Amino acid sequence: MATRKTRTATSPVAADKAAQPQAERTPVVKTATRKAAAKDPRAARVAARQRRLQDQEKAKDARVAKQAAKQVATKKATKKATQAGPRKQPETMPAQHLSKPGNEHELQLAPRFLAPDYRGSGKLKGKRAIITGADSGIGRAVAVLFAREGADVAVLHLDEAADAKVTRQHVEAEGGRCVVIAGDVRDPTFCNKAVKQVAKAFGGIDILVNNAAFQLHCERLEDLEDAHLQETLQTNIGGYIQMARAVLPHLQEGDCIINTGSETGLFGSKSLIDYSATKGAIHAFTQALASQLLPRGIRVNAVAPGPVWTPLNPADKPPADVAAFGKDSDMGRPAQPEELSPAYVFLASPITASYISGVILPVMGGPRG
Repeated sequence: MATRKTRTATSPVAADKAAQPQAERTPVVKTATRKAAAKDPRAARVAARQRRLQDQEKAKDARVAKQAAKQVATKKATKKATQAGPRKQPETMPAQHLSKPGNEHELQLAPRFLAPDYRGSGKLKGKRAIITGADSGIGRAVAVLFAREGADVAVLHLDEAADAKVTRQHVEAEGGRCVVIAGDVRDPTFCNKAVKQVAKAFGGIDILVNNAAFQLHCERLEDLEDAHLQETLQTNIGGYIQMARAVLPHLQEGDCIINTGSETGLFGSKSLIDYSATKGAIHAFTQALASQLLPRGIRVNAVAPGPVWTPLNPADKPPADVAAFGKDSDMGRPAQPEELSPAYVFLASPITASYISGVILPVMGGPRG
C-alpha cells in the first residue's frame, strides 16, 4: 500500500517529461515508505502467451502484407481532422508495432492523459476506486482524474510494471493514495485476493472500473485459434464478471461500476470478430447488472470509446495500419485518453450521475466513431 504523499518535494515524472511539453509536466511527489508491487509469475506467463498468439497472427498476416501495404500507400484522407477541445490533439500516429501486452513508455508518440485544462472540484472526495488495466491508456487517464477529484485509486495491471509505476506517481501527485497490484483478471482467485487487498488498504471500495482488455486481429474466422478466442473471451468479459462479483460484497448504496465497452460492440469490426463480440457482451452485461443492482442503489454504466491512442492497437496491428489509425473516424483522428477520462468521472460521481444507470455512453468522436 502506498501512503498519502507529502507536499514538500516535487519533481517531474521522467517518462512524461521526455514525451510531453513543459505545460503538461506534472510534479511527482515521492512517498517516504513504499513497498514495490510483487511481480506475479502467472501474469508474466499470460503476457508470454499473448506474445506467442501475436507472433502466430503475424505469420498469417505475411501472405497479405504486400497487398495491405499497397492499399495504405494509396489511401488518401477523405476529410480534415476535427479539433473541438481546448488544445490541438495529434492527428497522425507513428507507424509502430509493440510486443504484447503493450507498454505505453515504448510508444513513439506518448498518449496524452494529464488533461491539464481539467480542474477538480471534489466530485469523488473520499471515494475508493479499483481500475483494471490502469497502467496505461484510458485506465491511466481515468486514474489521474479520479485522484484529481479526491479519490484513492488501486491500479490493477497484468505485467507492465514500469507503466504502472508511472500511473502510481501521478495518482500520488494528485493527492490520492495508490495501491498497485499485478495479476490476471482471468483468474477468479486473483480477482478475490486483489479486492480484499484494496479493501484492507483503503478501508473499503466504492467504485470499480473494468477496463483491462485483450485485442488481436484475425482477418478470417477460420484462422481464429482456440487459444486466441479464449484469451479474448476470458479477459474481456470473463474478467469483467469476475471482478464485479468480487467487488460487490464491498459496494453499498451510492456506489457504482463502470465498464469499458467499445464502438466495435455497437457496429462490429470485420477483423476483430471475437473482440467485437466481447464488447457487445460487455454492453449487455452492463445493462443486465444495472437492472439487477438498481434496488440496492448501485449504479452500473459503460463507456463505449471510438479509436483511442493507447498501446492496445500498436500491440495488435502492423505499423502501416497503426499510422492510419483513427483516420476513418468521424473526426478524422483518434482520441487521446484525456478526452475519454472525464466521461468516467461523470458516471462515477453521484453528484453528476445519481439518476444514470444502465447507460452505454458513446465517446466516439461522432455518431459512428
